[in-house]
Amino acid sequence: MNVRRLSAGLLAAALFTPGLAACNANGTPGGSASPTATTSTTATASGSASPASGDAKQALLASTTAIRDGNFRFTMTGVGSTAEGQVHEPSQSAQMRVSIGDASSDLSMTLDVVHYRPDSWVKVDLGGKAASSVPGLQNLNLGKYQHLDQTRIKGNRNLGFDFDKLDPAGSEVLTQGITEVRQTGEGAYSGTIDLSKAAEAGSMDANVITALGPQGQSVPFTAKLDPQGRLSELVIQIPAAGQAKAQDVRITYSDYGNATAAQKPPAAQVVEAPLELYNLFN
Repeated sequence: MNVRRLSAGLLAAALFTPGLAACNANGTPGGSASPTATTSTTATASGSASPASGDAKQALLASTTAIRDGNFRFTMTGVGSTAEGQVHEPSQSAQMRVSIGDASSDLSMTLDVVHYRPDSWVKVDLGGKAASSVPGLQNLNLGKYQHLDQTRIKGNRNLGFDFDKLDPAGSEVLTQGITEVRQTGEGAYSGTIDLSKAAEAGSMDANVITALGPQGQSVPFTAKLDPQGRLSELVIQIPAAGQAKAQDVRITYSDYGNATAAQKPPAAQVVEAPLELYNLFN
């Protein structure tokens, strides 16, 4: 991992690139969860009806409609990485906590990001054996929220938030890339997705999709809907690519319509973001 400058796709590339987030002291990929076996897209739950593929895909496409309302909680997990937070469009606010790596990683990072339009803040905690190599580390690990200059984070997938695109994971884009799907039970689905059509999803990274090559056009997934037909879980079973091991990327949604406004950090806990922060993420 380049500690002098993190790529603009940190959220996708570091959290959800198989093996990238959890590098051990030797710089090799960290432990990976055992890949889930490819789900048969023709399997159905015992005794349940097997609707036509078109009906199943339409159900999944419709399941993302409630996300557009911008009032939900979410999680995203990959090997060695997690993100959780909430979006509350009524107050034009959102917050997210991102954790990358652990104590055994060369570089670990925790980001607490708060957006309350038109302002944004981030609290950074960098750790690991390589943390001392990060330029201006003493100006980053302050234990305080750093107020962000919006002109310097516009379009930045790590630090910015687009209130015109309310889903950090981009599940609507992902479901539009479904190539085959079958219902496997009550509110449960499995199939394949063409990730080459979902590069804009916040939970995916274009470099990963390129590395997958033809494999990326038929990646297994499973999905669950809540009793109201809203997406509650999407698991994408990313195969091994290059030196990266296979892993599952898991996205969940909950509390539709019941999220709360983000909490602005207290003034006493806020400083202006230093140059080192923008250099790290841009």
